[in-house]
Amino acid sequence: MNSAPSGRRPLTVIVPCKNERRNIRACIASFAEIADEILIADSGSTDGTLQIVRDIGGCRIIEREYVHSGDFKNWAMQHASHDWVLIVDADERVTPELAREIRAVLSGPDRADGYWIYRENYFMGHRVRFSGWQSDRCLRLFRRSCGRYVGDTDHAEVSISTGRVGRLRHRLRHYSYWSYDAFFQKFNRYTSWQAQVWHAAGRRPNYWRMLFTVPTRFLWLYIVRLGFLDGYVGLQICTLSAFYSFMKRARLWELTSGLPQPDPETSSASPGPLRSDPGRCAA
Repeated sequence: MNSAPSGRRPLTVIVPCKNERRNIRACIASFAEIADEILIADSGSTDGTLQIVRDIGGCRIIEREYVHSGDFKNWAMQHASHDWVLIVDADERVTPELAREIRAVLSGPDRADGYWIYRENYFMGHRVRFSGWQSDRCLRLFRRSCGRYVGDTDHAEVSISTGRVGRLRHRLRHYSYWSYDAFFQKFNRYTSWQAQVWHAAGRRPNYWRMLFTVPTRFLWLYIVRLGFLDGYVGLQICTLSAFYSFMKRARLWELTSGLPQPDPETSSASPGPLRSDPGRCAA
């Protein structure tokens, strides 16, 4: 952790995490030289993540239960010592080029209160250049006095009250998924939560949208957004993205129209124990 040089606005880097043993050391090392404070916001790690953080040193740890991304990050921001914050997920890396650009922004004229940062995405270790991911961006560098996450899902985004928002040129490296087990763990959470938000807002499933969402989404990403240029990786990402769009709607249908499975063990008409027939069971 560094002290801000004279003329540079100090920066708190916040890392939300849970069970990130394989990521946390490299993540912290990627931004350590530009951080005046490192705040690790943990939501229940049990894999040794926090011990690694303590071994690294120079970090402050805060802990709380996770509800969803926006809620958790808004809570973590309240604990930052500085107005300027940079949010970095544990599976992301601040490249040297991005670090220099952030340092220059905080040392230069006060032109904006928040900055969009584009991401350089990887899928199971392979760089994704197209497939709709080429325009992936997040508002991660901002004044916490002006910014707050808005939205009740894991894809909540920051809103800057002053409207003064800029854009950084260099990208944040993002290692999205290393296995299908990890993918489907988040897939289930994201689709379930979005369906619950829609259901609470009174939204109803639409048959035609469910019917056409997979082919239209796939063709848009694979053809128009050039997913075919990403080869095997692009084929998988475009297919999974289309299925993701479908499953949000399918889970909404489940909430509005799905019937619960009967539980005969709690019914007053539960049948008695099965009776054996010695004659029929004889060898």
